[in-house]
Amino acid sequence: MAQVTKAWILLLALSGASTALSVAVMRGMLTGTAATLGGVAILTLAWAKARTILNAYLRLDEAPAFRRGFGLTLALYALLLLALYLAG
Repeated sequence: MAQVTKAWILLLALSGASTALSVAVMRGMLTGTAATLGGVAILTLAWAKARTILNAYLRLDEAPAFRRGFGLTLALYALLLLALYLAG
């Protein structure tokens, strides 16, 4: 199976998981601390999807230096979003 196809399947699974979490929070199935952890999980899934897109579709897996740079920038941005989410 081609790498792009594997990435697409992974993106479908990650999107399904984040959708399920979002629906659970919206319908009140997760409240309080569980809802906060659900939000953290959604942000984590978004970070994983972004890494998958960068590595598979932009082929950064073939350029390790660029992958590290983009990975660090993406990680810092994800941590900033997580801090803002937890502070709010």
